[in-house]
Amino acid sequence: MATATRTQRRYDHRLRNLVRTTRDIHCAIQRGVPRSTARSWLTDSEVPVVTVEALNLDAIQLQREVLQFRRRVQKLIALLRVLLVVWRMSGYSLRQTRLPDGGHKRSLLRAIEQSRSALPLRSVLRVVRLSPSRYHAWNGEDQCALDDGSSCPRSSPQQLTAAEVGVIHELVTSDDYRHVPTGTLARLAPRIGKAYASASTWYRLVREHRWRRPRQRVHPAAPKVGIRASRPNQIWHIDTSVLRLLDGSRAYLQAVIDNFSRRVLAWKVSGTFDPNTTVDILLTAAKGVSGEKPMLVADGGVENFNGAVDELIACLGPVEPSPGPNRDHLLEFDDRILVARAQASVAVPEHAGFGSRG
Repeated sequence: MATATRTQRRYDHRLRNLVRTTRDIHCAIQRGVPRSTARSWLTDSEVPVVTVEALNLDAIQLQREVLQFRRRVQKLIALLRVLLVVWRMSGYSLRQTRLPDGGHKRSLLRAIEQSRSALPLRSVLRVVRLSPSRYHAWNGEDQCALDDGSSCPRSSPQQLTAAEVGVIHELVTSDDYRHVPTGTLARLAPRIGKAYASASTWYRLVREHRWRRPRQRVHPAAPKVGIRASRPNQIWHIDTSVLRLLDGSRAYLQAVIDNFSRRVLAWKVSGTFDPNTTVDILLTAAKGVSGEKPMLVADGGVENFNGAVDELIACLGPVEPSPGPNRDHLLEFDDRILVARAQASVAVPEHAGFGSRG
């Protein structure tokens, strides 16, 4: 069942003040105010109200204030006309004049800020003939940094010109030199004919102007597709995993997996780390191989690079195909390619022989 929401009635604060000052509630009751509400106004304290002062003035007071404002506006218009004529005759303009004194800039910024309550910022800047970019540049500087420096390079024999400072700024903030430290960049700039300044000068300019070096790192695109085989027994993977048991002991699981079918071709679990296990599981996995020899991808662990594996490569090196029941387990070892475990993916070239490890 829906419940009706009660709407709270609001009354004029002047009617409330009238009841409180006259101590008469009938003037409020005649205007539709409930008797209980009118009686509460007698005991309630005065409530602060935000209003316009002109609403409390009568017609005669308002007319007198309007006449005063008109006389003041006429005086201001007359003074403004005289000042504009003198200003135009003097030819002074902020567009072609510098204000090297920081105090003058602060006074002008303060006056512009005070005038924004009555005029838009664009209109104020148009009157004083100050460009918006120059105004925002002054407004963005610290109060102690509004004083202009001397633009003449002859004031100091070793002082940098504004163009040289601009070149240093471009080199410091350039993305092409993000990897070069500031000190090294100071020694590189004279070699390429850009700027001639000491490393301490570079550090001082970076600190004074608060230049920020590009910090973003450039990461190469990570490959989303690794090694993929197009048929079974084309690429094999061999690796060893260490299993921690509940009693604290370790079990070493070594297996050979086909890249195409993800099938475990051979595996072995041992209680100790035996590098000779690689030869056993490779021979077991090779019993079902026929046709083209697979390529083996392995890491650089000692279980894959040891004397037993070297003997297997030497014994089962390149051989001529021969028919017979034992031909299926004969393997060809052509090359070794080391594949770092930390790399996400590498491009492994095609190899005809089995036993190429990358």
